Amino acid sequence: MAKITAIIDIGSNSARMAIFEKTSHLGFHLLYETKSRVRISESTYAHNGYLQPKPMERAVCALKDFLWIAKLHKARKILCVATSAVRDAPNKAEFLKLARNIGLKIKIISGEQEAYFGALSASNLLPYNSGITIDIGGGSTECALIENQKIIDKISLDIGTIRLKELFFDKGDLEGAKEFVQNALSKLPSHFLHQRVFGIGGTARALSKTIQKHIKYPIDTLHAFEYDFLAHADLFHSIYTAKPSDLPSLGIKEYRIDSIQGGALIFHLSLLRFGTKNVVTSGVGVREGVFLKDILRSENGHFPPNFNPSVRNLKDRFLKNTARSNIQKLLAMHLFTAQEHLSLIPEYFKMHLSIAAELCNIGIALNFYEKGDHGDYILLNALNYGFTHQDRLLIATLVRFSGKKIPELLPLMELLPSLQTIKILSFFIGIAEILSQNQNPKEFHFTIENTILFIAHPCISYLTQERLQKLNLPLPFTNITLKKL
Repeated sequence: MAKITAIIDIGSNSARMAIFEKTSHLGFHLLYETKSRVRISESTYAHNGYLQPKPMERAVCALKDFLWIAKLHKARKILCVATSAVRDAPNKAEFLKLARNIGLKIKIISGEQEAYFGALSASNLLPYNSGITIDIGGGSTECALIENQKIIDKISLDIGTIRLKELFFDKGDLEGAKEFVQNALSKLPSHFLHQRVFGIGGTARALSKTIQKHIKYPIDTLHAFEYDFLAHADLFHSIYTAKPSDLPSLGIKEYRIDSIQGGALIFHLSLLRFGTKNVVTSGVGVREGVFLKDILRSENGHFPPNFNPSVRNLKDRFLKNTARSNIQKLLAMHLFTAQEHLSLIPEYFKMHLSIAAELCNIGIALNFYEKGDHGDYILLNALNYGFTHQDRLLIATLVRFSGKKIPELLPLMELLPSLQTIKILSFFIGIAEILSQNQNPKEFHFTIENTILFIAHPCISYLTQERLQKLNLPLPFTNITLKKL
């Protein structure tokens, strides 16, 4: 597969392009992203679905620029898909020809394919493997049911933000819009029920951003942001029943005003229909799904067990000594095993310990000095896929304070586990980092008796002993005792 791949998604409202760079077999990161509000579906619903000349011209101009940007980034592969507005248009052949004239081949995907791509990205790049995806576009809404990372069913409904705007909201017909949406939702199979929903697309992200502002959420990241649906259902109702001029006071940005009301109505009624309690915001969607289908074509559509693409990507880009990072991870896992009979750390945090130990030296890529602070920043901002916000924050915090004294008051403490848990995890990472520089580090053995940590090895170096003595001991530990095997 090409190292750099550009994915273009032509939706009813916007055309978007994401450029991904592979760093290894399955490691990747987003290299560039851009969009243009070409509104290709403009006036189509008043003209029997026909694409109009001006919107098509806007779209072609944007796509031409996309191709130039992809070339600048040395993309060797460009995949372009078009969704609802184009697939429903009787004159779509005219638009496809215009695209071919600028050197772009567009694949029109069905509603079910669109739902599949959204579900593929959610099931691989969000921290949960079960739920219902809902992707509200300008002309259609796609849903998929996911159980244990398997896509069980998918459906496309002819309800979208621009469709509702032109058919109902522009005419002030809210009741007609509600009836239209309810009729569409009645086509959902009865098994489309789940307490967790993955919100994909611009509407879901805009609503999440508004909620974050209302609750003063401390992390400025949308992907994997979670909230209680019933706690914010009244906000959705307020948005689609408000006068457009009142929407900015509700936290809606200017460019969303003409489409958010239809989107909020669809989102609200759909979540009620699904029996939703928890909403997980997805920063990924069709574009990522198209990319993942390409790179996971020999992996049955999902990453291998215990593989995370963000962790792999960060190791590829920032760690020069991966052998040492692997040793640190191994030693940390041995320490975790040694404490299991005392249950000092809940099993849930084994994953956090493993990743933090593996990546604890990542900050050296910026500067050796203050590497903990640099690592904290990198991990909080670059562990994009497969983690909750709490996961990211904990891993970043552990790397920041690896082997150091942890203050009693930490930033964002409300999103972290108990201070005692953090101190023990950090203590284990500090030990793993120190021991990884000893000769034959795989020969270390650990036992914990009462409050004493015993570390055994055939030859513990002078520097290793010296550094271990400087570690801060968290409760319940009172001593580190070294033994020769």
